[in-house]
Amino acid sequence: MTTLLKSHVVGASEPPLLDITIGEALAQAAERWGDRPALISIADDVRLTFAQLDAAASSLARGLANLGLKPGDRIGIWSPNNARWAILQFAAARAGLILVTINPAYRMSELEYCLNKLGIAALVAAESFRTSDYVAMVEGLAPEIATCAAGELAAARTPDLRILIKIAGAPRHGWIDFDAVSRAGDGPPAVTSPTEAVNVQFTSGTTGLPKGATLTHRNILNNGYMVGRAVGLEVGDRLCIPVPLYHCFGMVMGNLACLTHGAAMVYPAEGFDPVATLNAIAAERCTHVYGVPTMFIAMLGSPDFDSFDLTSLRGGCMAGAPCPVEIMRQVIERMHMDQVTIAYGMTETSPVSFQTGRDDGIEQRISTVGRIQPHLESRIVGADGETLARGETGELCTRGYAVMLGYWGEPGQTAAAIDAEGWMHTGDLGVIDEAGYCRIVGRIKDMVIRGGENIYPREIEEFLHGHPDIEDVAVVGVPDARFGEELCAWVRLRPGASLAPADVVAHCRGQIAHYKIPRYVRIVEEFPVTVTGKVQKFLIREQMIAELATEGA
Repeated sequence: MTTLLKSHVVGASEPPLLDITIGEALAQAAERWGDRPALISIADDVRLTFAQLDAAASSLARGLANLGLKPGDRIGIWSPNNARWAILQFAAARAGLILVTINPAYRMSELEYCLNKLGIAALVAAESFRTSDYVAMVEGLAPEIATCAAGELAAARTPDLRILIKIAGAPRHGWIDFDAVSRAGDGPPAVTSPTEAVNVQFTSGTTGLPKGATLTHRNILNNGYMVGRAVGLEVGDRLCIPVPLYHCFGMVMGNLACLTHGAAMVYPAEGFDPVATLNAIAAERCTHVYGVPTMFIAMLGSPDFDSFDLTSLRGGCMAGAPCPVEIMRQVIERMHMDQVTIAYGMTETSPVSFQTGRDDGIEQRISTVGRIQPHLESRIVGADGETLARGETGELCTRGYAVMLGYWGEPGQTAAAIDAEGWMHTGDLGVIDEAGYCRIVGRIKDMVIRGGENIYPREIEEFLHGHPDIEDVAVVGVPDARFGEELCAWVRLRPGASLAPADVVAHCRGQIAHYKIPRYVRIVEEFPVTVTGKVQKFLIREQMIAELATEGA
């Protein structure tokens, strides 16, 4: 009798994990590559070598300690991408503080939740960004700022918050200027352990309140190192980072990958802008670029795309959402990124657990998320928790160094996510093939059950991406009295294209099973997305439910 190969994969044991803190890693980088470019931030015109970045982080770390912040205290950062964001990331780690990264798109109530959930003692904020006036929101939340001395806030609604630090802009009562902090201190930086918490990142919170994933130096420094190794970063390379720093993609896969491989971090703009990103790649001769699929779609769709010299590129990483096959092909061919990789993970696993290789065949790189990363293991489990055979669909679980400490102040939620054997239950539906490559077929919550048939929206999205007039598509399930659920597709067209909903349905007929053909099709200008570019399908679903209820009335 043949024994079926189980969907349980274990990563390599080499190279060894880094057993140092982020502060120590920065000191080593300064020693090895001191005069090489480390940080290039175009929007605020800052260029730092590794030696200069190390010095700036040390000075700021001492200044933060001089303000009374102690190891273990939480310091929040609420700002778009800029050089001071990165300096704070390294300074907080060196001072033993826990950096809490706050989504730049948050508003006042969400800020209040974050501040109080984590007991944040100090908040570093930009003055404003796009439609967000950060200073006004903070002062609206804590009007006591108007009468308090700088560094001595005592606010009713945010009782733990004492210190407010502002990035750039005119002086303001109750706030300390960011650059002034670095000149304030003269004490030694704190000594920390790699296993201590260094960062809390809030999960998306698509349902319910967001949870704070608590990550250690060991978690994120090693994940950045392993991702950079898989991407092929080398000393002297330049990585274009248009993804937000508040998210793991920017601060871990971007900043920490560069730190551990001697590459320069290049920030093209405060927020994602396709033309600014293309310009940065060309002007700085970037060797790699990161992005979620929607960012690459926007760059490829730029009217001036062909005017930018992108020949310096050789690779990078696409992550955050599954990549449509056609987009991947265009990235390889038109952006010269023949070594581009696909990565998969989640905030709770620091984030990457699977990644394709630069030498993988084209089929693996466009249809899977690769193989398990070193020092990690994953398995696919069924509803009973047992490991399934290769090729069977079930929930992906991950275990190893990258799994978070837990959700901050949420022991029940932590226990629900990480089982007694240390497996992080991702909530993603995956399949692992005979060669160990993993394919993500959707979220357990996104799976549509129509008349007893399990349908994975990703499959229909991939099919529709092959239509020459379709630029992007999102498929969701909506309630249906007869079948339980029906499929709905939101479609964005390429510039100049003309397509009716009936044309989309006609394109599907005879090509995919009848039950996979969307019942409802909407041609839209844009999708609701997060700051990181992830499509918020729950908002699409909610809007469609409301529309259909109105139409049926």
